[in-house]
Amino acid sequence: MSGPTDNDLVTRLDDLESRLAFQDDLIENLNEVVARQDQDLARLTLQLKALAAKLSDISQAGDGPADPAAHEIPPHY
Repeated sequence: MSGPTDNDLVTRLDDLESRLAFQDDLIENLNEVVARQDQDLARLTLQLKALAAKLSDISQAGDGPADPAAHEIPPHY
């Protein structure tokens, strides 16, 4: 029984090096996507906070009717 030949080992090593290069490229691409999504999430969080503040300001300004019952649907509906 003989072990793997030098040619077999070289072929396996080349295959592993090729797979490693593809994995490195994939990891770099995924890292860029995650970084971009993190920036988008931070931007959206700021926008949501700004909208919540505006909504709070509008509701405190009392632009609507002072009577909360005025927002209710009439009983005949």
